Formats: sequence, C-alpha cells, structure tokens
Amino acid sequence: MGDKDKLISDEPIEDDVSLASSKKIRNQEKDLRGPWYLATGFLLFWALLFSAVVLPLFYSIPTGLTIEDASKGVFIAERAQNNLYKLAEIGTKVVGSDNNENKTVDYLMGLVNEIQENCLDDYFDMEVDLQEVSGSYIHWTMVNMYQGVQNIVIKLSPKNTTSTTYLLVNSHFDSKPTSPSAGDAGQMVVAILEVLRVMCSTKQTIRHPVVFLLNGAEENPLQASHGFITQHKWAKNCKVVLNLDAAGNGGSDIVFQTGPNSPWLVEKYKNNAPHYLATTMAEEIFQTGILPSDTDFGIFVKYGNLIGLDMAKFINGFAYHTKYDQFSNIPRGSIQNTGDNLLGLVRSIANSTELDNTAAYATGHAIFFDVLGLYFISYTESNGVILNYSVAGLALVLIFLSIWRTASISRVSTGHVLCWFILILVLQIIAFVLGLGLPIVVAYVFDKYGLSITYFSTPVLLIGLYICPSLLGLSLPSFIYLKLQRSEKVGFAQHLQLVLHGHAAVLAILDIGLTVYGLRSAYVPTWTLIFYVIPLAINLLTTLHDRGFSWTGVLKIFQVVPFLYNSYLIYCFVVTLIPMMGRFGRATNPDLIISALCALGTILALGFVIPLINMFRRPSLILLTLLAISAVTIYTASSTQIGFPYRPKTNVQRLPYLHVRRIFYEYDGTVVKNDSGYLFNFQDRRGPAPLKLSKLNTTGLVSIAEDCDTVMMCGFPLYDHRWVKNRLQIMWLPREEEIIPPYETELELVSKIELGNNIMRMNFKSVTTDHASVFIQPLEDVTISDWSLPKSYIGQQSTSHLYFSYGKNNSALTFSIDFYKLDGDFNVPLCQIGLSVHFIGNKGDAISQEFAQKIPSFAAPVDWPASYQRYIF
Repeated sequence: MGDKDKLISDEPIEDDVSLASSKKIRNQEKDLRGPWYLATGFLLFWALLFSAVVLPLFYSIPTGLTIEDASKGVFIAERAQNNLYKLAEIGTKVVGSDNNENKTVDYLMGLVNEIQENCLDDYFDMEVDLQEVSGSYIHWTMVNMYQGVQNIVIKLSPKNTTSTTYLLVNSHFDSKPTSPSAGDAGQMVVAILEVLRVMCSTKQTIRHPVVFLLNGAEENPLQASHGFITQHKWAKNCKVVLNLDAAGNGGSDIVFQTGPNSPWLVEKYKNNAPHYLATTMAEEIFQTGILPSDTDFGIFVKYGNLIGLDMAKFINGFAYHTKYDQFSNIPRGSIQNTGDNLLGLVRSIANSTELDNTAAYATGHAIFFDVLGLYFISYTESNGVILNYSVAGLALVLIFLSIWRTASISRVSTGHVLCWFILILVLQIIAFVLGLGLPIVVAYVFDKYGLSITYFSTPVLLIGLYICPSLLGLSLPSFIYLKLQRSEKVGFAQHLQLVLHGHAAVLAILDIGLTVYGLRSAYVPTWTLIFYVIPLAINLLTTLHDRGFSWTGVLKIFQVVPFLYNSYLIYCFVVTLIPMMGRFGRATNPDLIISALCALGTILALGFVIPLINMFRRPSLILLTLLAISAVTIYTASSTQIGFPYRPKTNVQRLPYLHVRRIFYEYDGTVVKNDSGYLFNFQDRRGPAPLKLSKLNTTGLVSIAEDCDTVMMCGFPLYDHRWVKNRLQIMWLPREEEIIPPYETELELVSKIELGNNIMRMNFKSVTTDHASVFIQPLEDVTISDWSLPKSYIGQQSTSHLYFSYGKNNSALTFSIDFYKLDGDFNVPLCQIGLSVHFIGNKGDAISQEFAQKIPSFAAPVDWPASYQRYIF
C-alpha cells in the first residue's frame, strides 16, 4: 500500500498474502474486460436502438380513414383532406384581402351550412353566427387595433339542454403574406369541421354545448380571438378551450400548454386522446417567451379566464409562414391524428361534470409526459415534488450503502472509499460541465466565424458538432481517473461503479435544485434516476454488486428505458427548434440553444452508458473515434456546401423586406427628407451574408441602428411589434429610382380643441390600407394625458405604437390624443407622428419586381410596398 493509502485508510496494513491476493483479483478483473472492438459495437447498439425504436415511433401517424368508413361514426381524414385542398387553392388569406374576407369565409360557410343540413335535429341544435368585430387591446409593446375582422362561430347544443357552460374549440383560417396556409392552420380548420360533422351526425349526445370558432385574424396578431372572447354573445359561457394551431406541416400534435391549474384536463387527454404527444417541459419552455411564436390560447386565458389545452403541429416547420406551406406537404394520416385526438377530447370534456364548475377543480399544475407515444404519465405538481425529493434522497442513500458495501468487500474503511468517491464526484461535476460546455464552445466558435446554423438543412451534422464533443466531455475525466488510479484494495469494477454513482449524485443534486426552483421539468432527471436506483437496489440485494462487472448487466438492461425516453424527448425539441432558428432573429446565436439542447440530451440519455466503455480494453480508441468524427464533421460543416444552411423549397432562408418610400414633413409642411429603398428584416443569424453569394446587388446595404438613436422609430415603416423589437438588426438598401406607392395616404389633423387646464385635444384621421402602424412621440415638454386608445398604455413606451388593421370594414382610422403642456402654449410643435402604411399583396413597381427576380432560389421573399410619412404637429 502506498503512502497516500496509508494516510486515507484507518485499517491495519495487510499481510503479504492478502496484498498478493488483492493484486491477483485486480489483474483478473482487468483480464475480464472485453476486447477493444466490442466497445464500438456497444455504442453502435445505442445508435441502432435510437434508429430502430425512437425514430419510427416519433414519426408514427395513424392511417387516414376514407369516406368508405363514414358509416362507423368516426373522423374521416379523406373528407377533411378534400376540404383542405379547396381551402389551400384559394391562396394567401391575409386579413383585409378578398381571399380572406370573402372567398375563404364563403367557402367555409358553405361547408358549415352543408353540415347543418345533415345534423340530427332530434339530438342537437346547431346555431351559426358570422361575427364582424372591432376593438383594441395592448399586445406586447403596441396597441393592437382591429376593425371589422370576422369569426365563423358555430354552437352545437344537445337537445333541450339547460347547461350554461360551454366548451370552446378554436383555430384560425387567415394566413401570413405569401402563405397558402395549408399547414398553419388550414389543416386544423378542416379537422374541426370534420369533428363537428361527425358529432352532429352521430347518435351520441353530449351534456354541454360546444362552440366551434373559426377565427379570421390570428396572424395579425391574435385579433379575432380577442374580439370573440370580449364581445361575442356566447363568449361568457365558454369555460374551457381546445386551441389548435400549427408551426409545421404534419406529424403528431403536441400539447404544449395546459390549464392553468387544471390537472383534470390532462387526465381527459390521457384517457381520451389515442395518439399521445405532450410534455411539461414543452409548456415551461414555451411560457418563457423565448420562442418566436404566440397563439390564441393566451388571449382566451387572459381576457376570458378560460382554461384548456393548447395543441399544435410542429414537424417540418421549414415551410411555416412561407409560400411552401402547401397542401402537398400535409399527409392524410396527420389530419387523422388531429381528428382522432380532437374528437375524443371534445366528446369527453363536453360530457364531463368538471365543466359545470371548473373553479372547483382548480388544484394546481400537472406534470405530464408521454413515453414514445405509447404511454402517458401524469400526476399533480405536489406529488411531483414529493417524488423528486424521494428519488434524489433514495439515490444518495443507496450510493452510500454501495460505498459501505464496497469498503466491506475490499477490506478497507468506509472513509477510504468515501474519499475516493468525493474525488470522483468532483470529476463527474467536471464531466457534466465539459459535456455541456464543449458543444457550446463549438457553437460559439462557429458563430464567431459566421458559420451559424450549418445544421439547418443537414441535421445529421449535429452528431459530430455537438453530440460527440459532449460524449468526449462526459467520458474524459472518468477515463483519466480510471487510467491513473492505483488503489490496490478497491477493484477496478468497483471504481467504475463509483464513477456511475458520481454521475447519479450530480443528477440528484440537479434534481433537488430544479425542484427547489419550482420547475416541473425536474421530472426528467427524476425518472432518469429512477432507472439507476432500481438496478442499484437489485445489485445491492444480490451478490451482483460484488462480483466484478456483473452489476453492469442489470444496469444496461434498465438503461434502455431512460435512453429511449430522453433521446425521444430531446429529439422532439430538436425537430421543433431547428426550423425556428431560421426565424429566431440576428441578435442571438441560435447555435447556443441547439448545442445546449443536444448536450443536455446526451447527458441524460447516455450519462450512465458512456463510462461503461471502460469495461473494454483500450477505451482510448473510442475517445479518438469520437474526436475524429467531430473533426471530420467540423471540416464538412465549415468548408463544404453541406454546411450551407439553405436549400430551395425545403429549407429556405426567410427574407421579409419592404419597398419603402419615406417623406419627412416639418412643422410648417416642408419636406426635409424624401428617399426610397428596400428595408430588410433578416430572420436568422446569418443575416445578409448568404445574399452576397448571389446575383443580387446589395452594395450600399447598411444597418439602421444609428438612426434609431436619433430618429423616432428609426424613421422607417416598421411593420409590427416584431419588427419594432428587431429594429436594431434591420438593414436599409437605398435605391436611386423613386418608389411610388400604389396610392397616396396621409395623416390628417381633423381638429384641435383646447380643453383647458393646459390640455389640447387633437383629432386625427387617415384613410389607410388594411395594415398600418402609427408611431406617436410627444416632444420633451409635452405629455399625453388622455386619448381614445387603451388608457393603460399611456406612458408604457417612449414612442407609442398603434398597430391597425381591418377586415370587412375599411372605414378610416380615427383617434384622438390629449396633450398636456405646462405653459399652455399650443402654437408650437407638440409631437411627431409617423404613419407607416403597408400595401400587402402588391408586387411593387417594375424595378422592384426585377429586383425580386434576382433573389436566389434558396430564399423565400415576403415583400410588399410601404410608405412612411413623418409629421410634426
């Protein structure tokens, strides 16, 4: 025994016979290590398990039923798909356009009337209302004002019902510019109509009325849902909402928001939705607000105090909000998936006693998740806290028992083994940091050299860019420790077991920390630990714990479950988030998010597996292989066309830009600026760089950030709140030829009225297009005391933003502002106002169309003319 062991151990020095025996056992253990080439097979097993189990189950969708199955009283995907084809054929459905306000509404009303004609009058009453609604509310950093937007509202009631509590089912039929909206959210609209048809044509009654809302202004954003929930005659009776939306073109529907405080809804989903896909982790991520998406669900919760489930498509989000969101991208089975789940949920909730008084069942949040789409687990948050602490505590207790058992069979003190474990625990913390940190370093370096989102079209690059570095980081500290440790008493297999105990202890500490912080996503490390605690308990209860590598057999069997679940969970997020990185903006490096996600998945799925490569001889070869894979991938991603993010039609660069004419008027009406150009709002981290590789002339392209420091709202026609938020990243390409808008618009000061008390009221009017913004900024010695807009918005922003759109009602925009000035002198400038008018759907002049023709095929332009007038009043 060395000097170090003498200091650590309080046992007497063994005699020569015992020492020789210990050395012999250690040599035998090393001899039992498998040949080096089996280590490769060991890792390939897990890769094949992912490919053979996780991928098929993740992409599994039911077979779409045909009209021949109609007699069964079930959801018929073929009928819904036929309706979707005709709906998508209408084309883009921007609020205010003829396509949205007339053609789409007429088509959908025709389908509704057909369903009504075939409804079983002896069982149901069906009422239809076409709502045209106007209103305003504060959305993010702007006043969101709408005028004459439309809702198709259908109420299906059981015959002679006395129930006054309704279930609301919602989706939207409007679209973003250029998008045919087959995915977002045409597929959801036709699914809702088919559910309505099945319910009212089947002799299966319900207890509560169901309101089906097809809203015509969600993309604007969220206007029609606000108009319904705040003004419609049936809104006050709606207590639960099932909201359907899409950020993709097919696959399963994920439940990503629940409640609030209504675990019974999760139970309804568990018992009545045949195709599971849901996780608390998705809910918590979405509710952080970091994702570039929003849904009507928040409007119903905030303004109607509703509870419910928020569900969406997410697979193939590359086509979302582009001209490639087409009918051909929507599989029939995907529509069947939505319809089966929705029909089951609607019938269950509409028959539930909970709907009578939802407040009585408000019992806190739920923790929920599906397991590969095959099983669904849910429990209350309070039970989750107990489970988290119990599992973490039990893991630490069993680790201590294992340490005591190891000391006993090795004939050393518990303190001796505990000291080794403390060292291992420190090394495993380092391994955790390296496993998480190395992929992030790769992401940072790639971004530093302008090579972000190289995986956008080739996700397999994620393996070499992030997963292999994470595996290297996880395994390197334990490899070095096992290579260098020289304990003659504690066997090699026991040292390896201590390494895994160290990882378990790290997860237990993480689990406790997440639980204390209040994150329900702590269920992930909890269930990962459960499948380490169980084999550890089995090994301790038998002699497997003490017999060389025998304990690894039970461990490997149980590790299959957390590997499958954690890889499935993280793959779900990767599939969701990679397309979103194409619209995440330029300000943040999206690779940091994807790399951290891949690293987290690697740690959770393989944290207990990767140290087992030390069971084989020459584990350094595995580490070198991982390093080689990373090196080849880094070269491929950085130096070949494989790493170029975009592909025509399938993985496009989103390219919103405006053909802008700007005129700045002084107080006396003179023009001080009159110019034209193209205003680009690049959606991803690479910004304008890819365009420089094309024939498009971008000479003179500059950032508008400097203007934002000196000019109100940078002096440009920023389209909506997202453009305003991203304004420091927006770029301007001047054009020599003057851009002439399709027609002239102006902001008219209708009247000025002195109200006394140093207050002047100004009444404004503008005949605008169906989309416009007004920016209002009082001068230094002037404040806004009142106005015709929402009062609570006054003073929230240094520059007020009024976003205005209309549907059927195209009457002029009018508003009034009361200005307060201490000295009461109103014969001087009081404020500056910018009028931003957007001609969506117009292709622009000949020069602009020629400019658009030069945009490379890998980009999907979303463009239109816009005018901006700055006034001083």
